[in-house]
Amino acid sequence: MPFREINSRMVEAQIEPGRRMFSQRGAMLAYKGEVTFTPNVQGGQGGLTSMIGRRIAGEAAPLMSVEGSGTVMFGHGGHHIQVINLSGDTLYVEADRLLAFDGTLQQGTMFMGSQGGVMGMVRGQVTGQGLFTTTLKGHGAVAVMAHGGVIELPITPQQPVHVDPQAYVAHHGDVRNKLSTALGWRDMVGRGSGEAFQLELSGSGTVFVQASEEKL
Repeated sequence: MPFREINSRMVEAQIEPGRRMFSQRGAMLAYKGEVTFTPNVQGGQGGLTSMIGRRIAGEAAPLMSVEGSGTVMFGHGGHHIQVINLSGDTLYVEADRLLAFDGTLQQGTMFMGSQGGVMGMVRGQVTGQGLFTTTLKGHGAVAVMAHGGVIELPITPQQPVHVDPQAYVAHHGDVRNKLSTALGWRDMVGRGSGEAFQLELSGSGTVFVQASEEKL
């Protein structure tokens, strides 16, 4: 496992020769050893085409390639950090949530409309997260950022999960998402919580939810 949690807001990664990592620019807090940090212009493992797709979609966070031999500590903005381990599956996560991830993971994008049709696109507009989301696939670890910590909620065919779109961080598994309305009479007269939209995730997998509705 490439990440060791130092505390809720810092992680440490062991960098080994021949093993590359990617991190958000400005996320390096300190390091020991012979480590190099290079702006990444190839879009991670997804290549140039993947990078161009993310640029067009507005779904790209500046990344740097981390290589060499040593130890690097990562953190950003005092945000809480959650380490997610992938075993061949795909993680769907907003680009600005990514702190660092294993270079063995294949990076790409997914059109939100492909999960939930038109309502998937509406979700992107309502949450301000755009019409595309970042995907990371393979075997490796990902460190993501959140406000107030993260809880993992299982998604089963018998038990879909409804999440406030602003509290959504990421998900993985065989999961479909759609935006549903929760408009009742209290919302109509201005007495409700204002949460007129909910993100419904169904299938089999896990969703990561932050303890806040605040954006990064």
